Amino acid sequence: MKKTAHIIVFGNEKGGSGKSTTAMHTAIALLRLGYRVGTIDLDARQGTLTRYLKKRFDYITRNREHLPSPAHMAIEKSQLETVAEQKFEEESFLLMALDELGQVCDFIIIDTPGTDSFLSRLAHSHADTLITPMNDSFIDLDLLADIDMKNYDVIGPSIYSEMVEEQRQVKKRRNDGTIDWIVMRNRMTHLNTNNNKIITRLLDEISRLAKFRLAPGFGERVVFKEMFLKGLTLLDLKEDQNGGLTLSQIAARQEVRNLIIEIAPEHLKGHATPPQSQVKTAANS
Repeated sequence: MKKTAHIIVFGNEKGGSGKSTTAMHTAIALLRLGYRVGTIDLDARQGTLTRYLKKRFDYITRNREHLPSPAHMAIEKSQLETVAEQKFEEESFLLMALDELGQVCDFIIIDTPGTDSFLSRLAHSHADTLITPMNDSFIDLDLLADIDMKNYDVIGPSIYSEMVEEQRQVKKRRNDGTIDWIVMRNRMTHLNTNNNKIITRLLDEISRLAKFRLAPGFGERVVFKEMFLKGLTLLDLKEDQNGGLTLSQIAARQEVRNLIIEIAPEHLKGHATPPQSQVKTAANS
């Protein structure tokens, strides 16, 4: 497979971390910057990203409003009889999707299921950037490392961190570069609690052990859930819509922009030129 697009994988072996919401907002943010974007949903059974985009297409049709949207593909888990056949089919479908989207896209965003699977591991091995959203809790911290909860010491990497390292080696053997792993701290409390201090210290230690960098994530905001129901993102809202944006919407939109700054698309693919209609929108935001 000839490498053309930069592949961003959203991975976390735990549900409810905000992978699909973050993937959708990242895709739309890159589109509004002028990049060509494709998305792949590997969690076709639950299909949160696929359903999000369907709601978006329904909104566009219903309101006759042009909204930037990615080229999208969904890949289901193989139902063939043997494990070998399943792996072959799943790998074939993923490589085909990456090849097709790679010919017309600058970025490909992959949303993975919250479970360990061959297809998820395969996607991780193709990641140029891996983004792992996690909630600010000890439960989610367990995803990244084994913690001695008595003394709050890091014992070693978790199963997921070990899997990421394994896929780094797979990618390296393909001469396909490295994985830039970003861990997002979602739903952070602004209270300087003892638990918050401990989690911050542990994450700093784990980041050196597992070789990832930390980025601020999204807050616990109802607005993200409201956007999903409409198929919209915070970047689709206009300042003059319904009397302007609320403080919560403004803060949440800035959180999205902060993530894009961490991804730094201009360093990966150069600066893109957004459509003129979006330049006007950006100037007013």
